[in-house]
Amino acid sequence: MERRGKETSLYWSQGLYETSNLDRGGNNRKKIEEFSRSSRDKLVQSKNKMFSKFTSILQHAVEALAPSLPLQEDFVYHWKAITHYYIETSDDKAPVTDTNIPSHLEQMLDILTQEELERESGETGPCMEYLLHHKILETLYTLGKADCPPGMKQQVLTFYTKLLGRIRQPLLPHINVHRPVQKLIRLCGEILAAPTENEEIQFLCIVCAKLKQDPYLVNFFLENKLRPDPKSANAEGVQEDFASPDTGQPLSEGPAAQQPEELKAAAAQSNHINNYNIVTSLLNLTKSPDGRIVVKACEGLMLLVSLPEPAAAKCLTENTDLCELLTERLSAFYKALPTSMDPLDIETVEAVNWGLDVYNMKDDAAIFTGKRALISFLSWLDYCDQLIKEAQKTAAAVLAKAVRERFFMSVMELQLMQTSEVGILTSTALLNRIIRQVTSEALLKEMVYFLLGEETGPETLASISQNPLRHRLVEHCDHLSDEISIMTLRLFEQLIQKPDQHIVHSLVLRSLGERNYLENKPQEDKEPLENGQPHESVDLEEDPLFGEDLSTDNRLSSPDWLSTSPTQSPDHVKPDGKTEVHKIVNSFLCLVPDEAKSSSLVDGTGYDTYLRDAHRQFRDYCGVCQRWDWRGSPKPIEKCHLDRPFFEGHFLKVLFDRMGRILDQPYDVNLQVTSVLSKLALLPHPHMHEYLLDPYINLGPGCRSLFSVIVRVVGDLMLRIQRIPDFTPKLLLVRKRLLGLEPEGLNIDHMTLLEGVIVLEEFCKELAAIAFVKFHAAATTSP
Repeated sequence: MERRGKETSLYWSQGLYETSNLDRGGNNRKKIEEFSRSSRDKLVQSKNKMFSKFTSILQHAVEALAPSLPLQEDFVYHWKAITHYYIETSDDKAPVTDTNIPSHLEQMLDILTQEELERESGETGPCMEYLLHHKILETLYTLGKADCPPGMKQQVLTFYTKLLGRIRQPLLPHINVHRPVQKLIRLCGEILAAPTENEEIQFLCIVCAKLKQDPYLVNFFLENKLRPDPKSANAEGVQEDFASPDTGQPLSEGPAAQQPEELKAAAAQSNHINNYNIVTSLLNLTKSPDGRIVVKACEGLMLLVSLPEPAAAKCLTENTDLCELLTERLSAFYKALPTSMDPLDIETVEAVNWGLDVYNMKDDAAIFTGKRALISFLSWLDYCDQLIKEAQKTAAAVLAKAVRERFFMSVMELQLMQTSEVGILTSTALLNRIIRQVTSEALLKEMVYFLLGEETGPETLASISQNPLRHRLVEHCDHLSDEISIMTLRLFEQLIQKPDQHIVHSLVLRSLGERNYLENKPQEDKEPLENGQPHESVDLEEDPLFGEDLSTDNRLSSPDWLSTSPTQSPDHVKPDGKTEVHKIVNSFLCLVPDEAKSSSLVDGTGYDTYLRDAHRQFRDYCGVCQRWDWRGSPKPIEKCHLDRPFFEGHFLKVLFDRMGRILDQPYDVNLQVTSVLSKLALLPHPHMHEYLLDPYINLGPGCRSLFSVIVRVVGDLMLRIQRIPDFTPKLLLVRKRLLGLEPEGLNIDHMTLLEGVIVLEEFCKELAAIAFVKFHAAATTSP
């Protein structure tokens, strides 16, 4: 070291000497300056190397002599640093970001996380014990509530959120955790558009997630409060009585002293309510102007409604404004829709998920008036539907009933009952879209009760107008406006396909339950007929389509035929089950006379396509109806009240009336009428099958079935054909135009009739295919 110092001194003095000589000579000042800088740089580098080596040695020595502080001491140090700030500082207006508080809080979180990682699962370390024992969260809540220094509330919310999110062991069961958490929850959502909204929603969502993991913890957040009695002359005195400790001494006077203990206990309980503060805070945040905050708040509510705790479900529906939020916002979005909208726009607007309500009008090529409002309504409807679907069972029932009473009955019913054709068309199209979108069982049930009523007894001609809305909707299936008729028929078609047993029962089955459409006559006196002829006169055994060697194509090559299907009517059971189905299928296929058939003259319009569609649709229906209480065979005839007058029901009456006018109605109307009837025929209920698909039943006086209605239409058709020249060529031309095989040309006389004949032929083929599939399923599943 001494030697290095002498060398440096000598070097430095030599440099000065040389510099002096050069300077005295005055020949090259630039070289002198460069030499001087170079000498200084070398000296500085040498000193820096020496200092760096010295500090490194010193650091290692310190680490060896004084190891790091234990985590607990470090944790206490950071906490005391925060408390000392409040003791020593006099400037409480400086923002918290100008202090070391955020850094100390973050260090405390890191220490708690590190401590948990170093210990066995579930073991509480000394740092966590310190936090719980010294009620640090309570102190932080107080500081956050005072927001001192400014911005402290934001820091406290962040600390709580990270603490609950990072620590794996359950913290909420500790009273010194869930109590300050409950208090902090009350501070959230107090001020609309507050600067701490983002931190508030993050905190509330982590609490919701913790409650979802351990639902029993929600009981810590149901705060018991006294319900003030407005009828009491001294409400405060009543509260004091309930809140005061029980001394065990009887009251000397007053009516309460004369009540039994059970009644007093019940009275005390009835005056207590549970505050669900976290729900209240989330509801407040759903009113935020920030869409991201609203979505997060809705997610939190969805987590809370799904908790299985009965007390929480009851508190949610009785002591919060959740029902009001759902229904008021739904009503507001509906009322914001234009009074007139194109039904096609309503039907085809893209599917909307409530959390993804992102819409840019500038980028939308398919813009129409009211699209923004329609998407907002459908988005909120989707949220209501999903919320009720996820909700605890009793809560779901209450929420769905609230939607029925406060939206469907209070808002939609007025629109559906109006007389303006434009208004009827728009409101019916919206209702159809709502039916299509609803998937929750509870909301679907309440919507069905709203539309069809809750009655289950047989329908009579005198009772069809008792439910005005139901009566109006069914009547709209036969409206003077074809557009309204088609839209209403689509509505019922959509409704029939929903998984709710009450729909089909209310519309059809309750009128068929007693089978009193059958002739009330002893069985031995009956002569079975088919199209007015004895059964023996029909021979189908040589029909290649239904011969003994059915091909795999005709069987639809399905390995698993349906397990839930109706058995055959006892009146028509055959040993092998094949003759029966052949006769029924042939009855439908032969209904339309040959001169009125045109499908065989055009490729791709055969019967096989209907067979495949019928099999797929019947399988889907059986899957939906499998859990319903539908017997595999009709109600025994001896238990039926055949003497009661038969009424097919308002809905079937309108459909049959429409079917009877198929030759005189527009093509689109006919397609929709036959579509609804085929959906009903597909339902795997024995009475539905018998009434709609069995040509052999002997109807009672004045009764009609689907087959008998079609027979009358065919009879009318045969008379008309004689009066129309070149009927078959015209019929073929119309079919090709409908299929797009021929360009539109000159108008053809009797166009409506010709189109009706084509629909009739196709409908008969469809009914034949449905009958074949259902009978085949019954034969293959019967023992």
